[in-house]
Amino acid sequence: MTEVKIIFYSFGPSMREGTGVRIWRLAGLVAVLSGLLALPAPTPAAADPSPAELRRLTKQAARLNELYRGQIQSLEEIRIQAKRATDNSGHLQAQLRAAQDEVSRIAQTSYMVGPLDGMRLIAPQTEPYKMLGQAANLTYMAAERAQRVANIKKLIDKSNEAKLNANEKVEKLRKEIKTLQSKKDEIQKLLQKYGFQQPGGAEGLTPRMINVRAEIMANFPMKYGVGCLRPGDPGEHGKGRACDFMMSGGGTVASGSDAANGDALAAWLIKNGPRLGVMYIIWKQRYYDIRSGGGWDPMSDRGGATANHYDHVHVSVF
Repeated sequence: MTEVKIIFYSFGPSMREGTGVRIWRLAGLVAVLSGLLALPAPTPAAADPSPAELRRLTKQAARLNELYRGQIQSLEEIRIQAKRATDNSGHLQAQLRAAQDEVSRIAQTSYMVGPLDGMRLIAPQTEPYKMLGQAANLTYMAAERAQRVANIKKLIDKSNEAKLNANEKVEKLRKEIKTLQSKKDEIQKLLQKYGFQQPGGAEGLTPRMINVRAEIMANFPMKYGVGCLRPGDPGEHGKGRACDFMMSGGGTVASGSDAANGDALAAWLIKNGPRLGVMYIIWKQRYYDIRSGGGWDPMSDRGGATANHYDHVHVSVF
């Protein structure tokens, strides 16, 4: 329940009223505040997701990426989902606190206006427009309070749902890290099979990436070009172990024969990947990573045709 500070003001003649009248008015105040602050009985709240735990798991994921010699797409996908869910939960909790503060403000304002007094409303010395204005204020605040409480009900439900979702995503990330850690020996054998290559030459690509690019270019038309080395990139592009084979121009979604060309290239890479040393492929907001078992898995929306890989096929090699 939101804490409300009750502030008493002196309004001249009202301070000279009898003790019994003051007690009656105090009882009326308590009733007004109780009505304004009455909120639905809180439902059992889910535990708050821990940003610190997410940061700890993110560090573990980074160490696994180094061990697996490149970004593990399944791990990165779950990490992004957990980060978004945790951020969303935090935003909703902030909205809930702000809404509760607004209800507190309405309650305090209602007290300062004061409860309606029927006898004063019809007394000759009372200016009618003042009493009517007071009545209008209280009616408005009661309606505003009702809307705020309705909003709080919705926010409580949304906040609890967001907490549960965030906690589920963090737990999923924890399990994925544990699974991949258990496969370290298997992955080490896979890495030993292909060996470790350093980038070299004017293009800054590894010999394996140069060979994969050459075979692709010999088998598929690349009218929109190919982008490989990206200096400063923390992923495989910066290490000379990845290329983007463009299927459209200007960051637009590939369609028609261009999309079919991308589909054919992805299928060819899956078939020939073991021979060529392909580590993972990304195409049409999906990834195929042989280190985590292979098979196409969906990716979260990362914004735009390029970020979601609808305009190019990404290829990373060991």
